[in-house]
Amino acid sequence: MIYDQDVARQTAQHLIQIKAIKLSPKNPFTWASGWKSPIYCDNRVSLSYPEVRTYLCQQMAQQIAALYGNNIQIAGVATGAIGIGMLVAQQLGVPFVYVRPEPKKHGRQNQIEGHLHPDKKTVVVEDLISTGKSSLNAVAALRKADAQVMGMIALFTYGFSQASEAFEAHQLPLHTLSDYTTLIAAAEANKSIDATTSAHLTTWRNDPAAWEAGN
Repeated sequence: MIYDQDVARQTAQHLIQIKAIKLSPKNPFTWASGWKSPIYCDNRVSLSYPEVRTYLCQQMAQQIAALYGNNIQIAGVATGAIGIGMLVAQQLGVPFVYVRPEPKKHGRQNQIEGHLHPDKKTVVVEDLISTGKSSLNAVAALRKADAQVMGMIALFTYGFSQASEAFEAHQLPLHTLSDYTTLIAAAEANKSIDATTSAHLTTWRNDPAAWEAGN
């Protein structure tokens, strides 16, 4: 769910400008799943741009404070959300932990790194939501450690229906700074793409498994 449409548009513009998100409908990228994708998203690029990362951090912090108050801790999902999650926690002045995809194979075999405060509610920070599987895996680890997970906030989501269904099944509220629909509109507005390409990109989001470049 988009919390603020103005923030969504500005976030999309920032991510396009710094090339954290690239659109390539004619020469699509291939995901690990085998899907052909006209979009490549690496929001970690934003960490290299002080003005952009400050904007994203401030907006995330403001939304978290409005939604969940200040008696919280932030959990970043490794590895993409460690950087932005730590910045948000610093902005709010609250504790921070991060969650690995699985426990370490050596040492203390931690999956959650840092001190999880049992008296504080937990808000999970993500950089990108695709199917939601890895994000919800982190939530499961936190809940297994008896954390009270209140919700998740992410920089960007593709808006796949299977992700929405998965979050609903896990009873976890999801808010994002921006989403795929807003991104396509922003790209068309700044003339990065035309209306025909915009329509083609929309068909990918509706059925990524069946989508083909140029169709």
